[in-house]
Amino acid sequence: MAWFDVMWVYPEDADRPEESNVAHVAQHGLTIEDVEHALQHPFGPAQQSRTSSRQVQTGPAVDGELIDVVYEWLDDVTIYPVTAYRLGE
Repeated sequence: MAWFDVMWVYPEDADRPEESNVAHVAQHGLTIEDVEHALQHPFGPAQQSRTSSRQVQTGPAVDGELIDVVYEWLDDVTIYPVTAYRLGE
């Protein structure tokens, strides 16, 4: 399992709360724990998003349901999850 940091921006700390990655994840009924679990237990290699240049990693949420996490690398060890959603959404 790879080691990395995950950067979270809470709505109260964002210039505009709707830009918070915590809020983006919550809009899809997911939690920080779901996203981190999926990133730590990936199903295969990351892919490139069809709509952006960001990476997309599929993995299981805490409850085992598969989710996609859209993220960017900020540096060699830090991931910024942009959003996450359940497969088929």
